Amino acid sequence: MSEMYEYFQDFPEENPANYVGDRFDPEGAKRLRAEKARLKQKQSALDTEISNIIEKAKQSLQQKDE
Repeated sequence: MSEMYEYFQDFPEENPANYVGDRFDPEGAKRLRAEKARLKQKQSALDTEISNIIEKAKQSLQQKDE
């Protein structure tokens, strides 16, 4: 694996992770990966919030039934 890393260090244009669409743009690819990571983190937080809301609603319904 180290050999591949060294190869891509020497020849970044060969690394498919440095392309945005069909264009060689290592900085753009880096920004795109960062944005995707931010969106994934945000979605995870929203999913947690939704789960908490659902759980509170279930508890409220159970209390009304008792």
